Amino acid sequence: MSVNPEIEGRVFPPTTPYLVGREKIREFARAVLASNPVNFDVEAANAAGYADLVAPPTFAVVVQELTLHQLLAEPDAGIDFARVVHGEQRFSFSRPIVAGDELTATLTIASVKSLGGHSMVTAESSIVDAAGAHVVTATSTLVVRGDA
Repeated sequence: MSVNPEIEGRVFPPTTPYLVGREKIREFARAVLASNPVNFDVEAANAAGYADLVAPPTFAVVVQELTLHQLLAEPDAGIDFARVVHGEQRFSFSRPIVAGDELTATLTIASVKSLGGHSMVTAESSIVDAAGAHVVTATSTLVVRGDA
């Protein structure tokens, strides 16, 4: 089975809101070996001008994962997760993610390309806050290995 090229341009429904919690930020920050006090200490975050703890930039993948699950669960996409390798990850921020944010993400399949028997699917997840203001766009390229 190969990736269905007709999924290019498809826009998925917004995810359910994800409430960003302080402990999730701290756990993620420890996992990625972050050392900035704004990731751990509310007073440090406040002193730096933030309303609450600031998530490390790569925290956006936590919310993006909800959208990628939509893609992988799509029957006509033709993506076998056992054949997926993460190819690339990028982020484009309007502002940092902070504790208390209620984030919703919308997935758009930006491109589907074939290369040497493999498929490359570029997925853009636009993440907005409760007011609908853009926070970050997380872009992943998934490589779906073809038959060997």
